[in-house]
Amino acid sequence: MKLLKVLISGSIAFGLSACSTTGPIIYPNTYFLSMGKAAAEKDIEVCRKLAESAGAREGDVKLGNVATSTAMGAGVGAASGAVGGAIYGAAGQGSVVGAASGAVAGLLRGVLLSSKSSQPNQAYINFVSRCLEEKGYEVTGWQ
Repeated sequence: MKLLKVLISGSIAFGLSACSTTGPIIYPNTYFLSMGKAAAEKDIEVCRKLAESAGAREGDVKLGNVATSTAMGAGVGAASGAVGGAIYGAAGQGSVVGAASGAVAGLLRGVLLSSKSSQPNQAYINFVSRCLEEKGYEVTGWQ
């Protein structure tokens, strides 16, 4: 059981580190070069706050999807563990082991899938990009 706790803790830490925020990539045009990187970062933060105050949300880190995937993995693991345990005469123990391993598998699946689509929602990207362009920056994309 200690190994399971270590696996779950490691998976959560990995998941949170994989969910870092993305941001606009600014082309170093004459305006950017005249303002400097520090001023550009301040302007990016101002535009992010304006977008959120207008109702455009950056988006969740897909934690709901991770939680759903973890719960589904636990359910499938418990069912298959119970069946396997019943065959060998220990359905209760099999379902506990199956639920634990299924939860870990579901958590990893949810984390990996959510990290692939960690882009903010499109309305948020459009708002921040337009705000920065109106200030004089050239947004080449998000990363």
